[in-house]
Amino acid sequence: MHAQPRSRPSWPVRLAVVLAALVSLVGVAGVAPAGAAVYSSCTISRCADARSALSIWASKGYPTSAGWYSWPDGRYNYTGGRHYNREGQLPTNATYYEYDVYSRAQGASRDAYRVVVNRATGAAWFTPNHYTDFHRL
Repeated sequence: MHAQPRSRPSWPVRLAVVLAALVSLVGVAGVAPAGAAVYSSCTISRCADARSALSIWASKGYPTSAGWYSWPDGRYNYTGGRHYNREGQLPTNATYYEYDVYSRAQGASRDAYRVVVNRATGAAWFTPNHYTDFHRL
């Protein structure tokens, strides 16, 4: 018994596959996801936690060097240093720094909750999902 020759997908199907692969690669390159957004205020859950963390980081002068900093609860919190706005979500031509919201044991893994601050203007955003969405504080 001879195997049937396998038919190749039509050119529209092949084009769709290539386009899907390109879109996937663009996502890997750091372009913001289609559902990403910047909000003018912060009304979601955890905004109070972000505001509290922002206040503590402000009392520390918004450090610009990445590293661990002691926190009022006896644990530590981390700043990753400069945030490069690769997603292009925040206003351009500004320098931003990123700060973790939740304290933990020094050296523990980071979670997705960050506060991003423009030190020159004081503008700050909370991102609950690691730079997908930004909520103005």
